[in-house]
Amino acid sequence: MIGFSFVWFEKKAILSLFCALALVFISFFLTAPARANDLKSFLEKAAANSPDLIRFYEARGYEPIWTGRGDRKRRNALISALETAGIHGLPVSRYRPNQLIARLRAARSDADQAQIEVALSETYLRYAKDVNTGILRPTDLLDDILRKVPKVDSQVFLNLIAQSEPVAALAAISPRMPQYVGLMKEKLRIEADIAKGGWGAKVPMGTLTVRSSGPQVVPLRNRLTKMGYLERTATQDYAGKIEFAVKSFQRNHGLLDDGVAASVTLSEINMSPQTRLISVVVALERLRWMNYELGTRHIWVNLPDFTAKVIDNDKSTFETRTVIGANVDGQRSPEFSENMRYLSVNPSWNVPKSITIAEYLPQLQKNANAVDFLQLISDDGEVVPRETLDFTLYTPETFPFRLRQLPSDDNALGTVKFMFPNPQNIYLHDTPQKALFAKESRAFSHGCIRLAQPHEMAHVLLERQSGDPVALFDAALANAPNEEIINLAQSVPVHLVYFTSFVDEEGHIQYRRDVYSRDKVVFDALIEKGLDFSAFNG
Repeated sequence: MIGFSFVWFEKKAILSLFCALALVFISFFLTAPARANDLKSFLEKAAANSPDLIRFYEARGYEPIWTGRGDRKRRNALISALETAGIHGLPVSRYRPNQLIARLRAARSDADQAQIEVALSETYLRYAKDVNTGILRPTDLLDDILRKVPKVDSQVFLNLIAQSEPVAALAAISPRMPQYVGLMKEKLRIEADIAKGGWGAKVPMGTLTVRSSGPQVVPLRNRLTKMGYLERTATQDYAGKIEFAVKSFQRNHGLLDDGVAASVTLSEINMSPQTRLISVVVALERLRWMNYELGTRHIWVNLPDFTAKVIDNDKSTFETRTVIGANVDGQRSPEFSENMRYLSVNPSWNVPKSITIAEYLPQLQKNANAVDFLQLISDDGEVVPRETLDFTLYTPETFPFRLRQLPSDDNALGTVKFMFPNPQNIYLHDTPQKALFAKESRAFSHGCIRLAQPHEMAHVLLERQSGDPVALFDAALANAPNEEIINLAQSVPVHLVYFTSFVDEEGHIQYRRDVYSRDKVVFDALIEKGLDFSAFNG
């Protein structure tokens, strides 16, 4: 529904990036280029803190890149990028551009210029790393955020800015993926709406349908208009344009698009632009964590969206609903990436230790015949008869057995699981509990990802290695109850991600509920890094 104009964005970005500072930089004057010996002397004193810079400047004979007479364009481009770091959702205060400007103006001696040369390079590296791979270390935030951030050698950044046209070099550092660009546009749009007073009064809670008419429809009409879902109109009839706008809103927020403005829909409509802005800023940071090659073919599992998609050449070629981990300690689905290597058809379910201890051991202690669909397996892999055991003698710490469910129609993993080996023992799988996929919010599992259409996903994954992927998969199924392994000819990256805002393939911004409340944790960490909170308070 909400499209974007690339022309508008480019003009806006160029204006905000360069015009405001152009006149200031014309007046900059450095008395003389920093002499190589002075720069070398200063760098040697700072060796303990700046080994990357020493290496860089040694390689270029201590020739400056910021303070030489021909470096005006490069330093102006850097200061401009620092001043406008906020368009990326980064804290401008972290880079202190005004302090750098003051030091540039005050520089008189060769020693002054050597020191500001180093300061500019250090600040550039800080900015480059922040905008390229994120300002936060994700694994420091929550145990369930296991995202590994790529590391880029400082020399790559330094050589890029030294050897390339500076404006283009600075632009190339940030993620170039369409998702990132689209979210930056949405950030600008929301900030403009906030500056104009937001989206108006909230809609009173209740239920509005096609039969609704009169003054009670007006608050909904007005808010949808301010949000961009409805053109200005004087109508007070819910049917027609307003109903269509509600359906569009529902589709863009992962809701059932029935056109009824009931409590869930109205709660989302009443969400403030500041809250949506937080979602976008957090999504930008998360995308920076993933600023690397995702795979020509990869599987994208967005937890708040409750979907799994096969992506081929940046296009979704298959999509299915998912059930994710329940919002309970120890059961929330984690965020990480790993390579899918094989399919297990007719799988046994080896019950995770956490589930065995928390759920099944207490039942066995009450009744030795409980959960009789599970086998007890010893350390040496033998099946242990229940009648030989007194379960009350065991504690969670001393229980020595694992539990296993053999392949069957009722197996918790269904008929297939998709394996991308990882320490968390998380995988995608079938399930006999199909009814859960009809629910709007689907956080019910113990952490693994259940698929609504696992056979269809198997067919898609096998189509590149078989002329008849359906027959290949069906042959393995027919061998039940024996487990069959189908190795993928080429591993497929699987990305378990958490985006409450993203851009769909039509260019529409999508929002989802923060099912695990992780956005708040990430946003609070950005605030601690210096992100200006005032914009988020209107």
